[in-house]
Parts: sequence; structure tokens; C-alpha cells
Amino acid sequence: MKIKPLGERVLLKRIEEDEQVRGGIIIPDSAKEKSQEAEVVALGTGKIGEDGKKAAFNVKVGDKVLLPQYGGTPVKVDGEEFILIEEDSILGVIA
Repeated sequence: MKIKPLGERVLLKRIEEDEQVRGGIIIPDSAKEKSQEAEVVALGTGKIGEDGKKAAFNVKVGDKVLLPQYGGTPVKVDGEEFILIEEDSILGVIA
């Protein structure tokens, strides 16, 4: 991986939904809503608490998570799209 998040940031790769065809009409990518599901690709260095110790992340690499509709910073590396987001902005882990 060429990107190493810093601090309490998490690097995510959006999980693309399958193309849906309704009544024989293909919906173009520009009209589709972006998926709110993503996979954790890398974790930052961790948040340092007031006591000087690093706080553990609540997610781990490989977890599938829910994102807010609008949030995070889109990043493109080698033609692949990723999202950098603070761990506190992640809505939940998909079991």
C-alpha cells in the first residue's frame, strides 16, 4: 500500500454494488448513489490520549464498515479510488 494514514484516520475502499437493471433499463453510473459500505484497507498511527498512550482502533484491516452519505476525503492512487476518514466518522461495522 502506498498510502499510510496518519493519526486516527482510516483508509477505506468503497464496496461497489452490483449493476441493477430495472425493467431492462441500465442505470448509468452518474445517476447511481454511491455505496455507503467500504472495506478497511489501512489504519493510521493511532490517537494519542491525554495520558500519552495510544488509543486502540475499534476497526481492523478487512472490516466492512458503514460510511456517512457525505464524508471523508476521496483519494485516487494508481487508478484506484480510496477514502480517508477519521475513525470517529465511521457509522458502524457490518457483522
